[in-house]
This record gives sequence, structure tokens and C-alpha cells, in this order.
Amino acid sequence: MKQHPTMGIPVGEPVHAPQFAPLNQSAVVGEFSTGLCDCFSDVSLCCLTCWCPCITFGRIAEIVDKGSSSCGTSGAIYSLIMAFTGCQWIYSCTYRSKMKAQYGMPENSCGDCCTHFWCEACSLCQEYRELQHRGYDLALGWHGNMERQNQGMAVPPSMPSGMTR
Repeated sequence: MKQHPTMGIPVGEPVHAPQFAPLNQSAVVGEFSTGLCDCFSDVSLCCLTCWCPCITFGRIAEIVDKGSSSCGTSGAIYSLIMAFTGCQWIYSCTYRSKMKAQYGMPENSCGDCCTHFWCEACSLCQEYRELQHRGYDLALGWHGNMERQNQGMAVPPSMPSGMTR
């Protein structure tokens, strides 16, 4: 193998360009389908989250909890924590972890907490978009989504009761 006389690097060998991560992180299995800073891909969601994050969070929580908590209850708890402590990001971070566990996304508790602490609105928008990407209409809530899903299923005909001829 020859070397360049002044630089000492191999000459005549193929040069391989460094491999960079793809810009579209949805290509990575188990990651979010949209980026953290893709907030303006849905301007109405961005505005809602900016002015009323409790609504966005409540909708996310209802879907992640599979209807065991309501949008209103979760949103009210979020608002109270925000009003009295300013630490609502801790509460919302727990739902990010729940959602990631449900969908088999890699867990990163420290990273998730930092994401919610430094960019709460972007985090909520990303989670909302992820649930939309997975087929949920968050405005309908859990039960509305289940009804919508069941409408496509055929209902068996009812049978008359008793013996008749």
C-alpha cells in the first residue's frame, strides 16, 4: 500500500464517505413518525397546544389510557399542576413513556424528561401527531375511536326468541 509522501495517508485506496443518520427519522423502526420540531406541519394543532396545552394533553392521555381517564379530567389535572407548581412537564412526560411502551419505542426516560422540560409544546404536538399517524382521531376520544372502528364490522342479525313456527 502506497502512502502520500507528505501526509502519510494511503493513496489509491477507495475513500468511503461517512454515513449520516437519515433526516427523516420515521425510517428508523420504533421511532416517532414525525420529528420533534415538525410542529408547523399542523398549524391548528400548534396553535391549540401553544394557547391551551391542557386540551392537547388531555386528548393524548385519554387515548394512551385507553379511555380509563377522560380528556377533561387529565386536562384539568395538567392545568392545576401547571398553575400551582409549573411542573406539568413531569406529568406529561409520564404519558410519553406510557405511549412509547405501548408502541414498542425505545425507552429513554432522561431524554424524554429533558424533551418535555425544554420543549413541552413540541413534545405534546409530536405525541399528538404520532397518535394521529397510528389512526386515531383524538378529538373523538377513546370511545369515539372505538365506535368508529366497530362501524366497519358487520353486526350479526338478531334471532327471534322462543319457539315459533
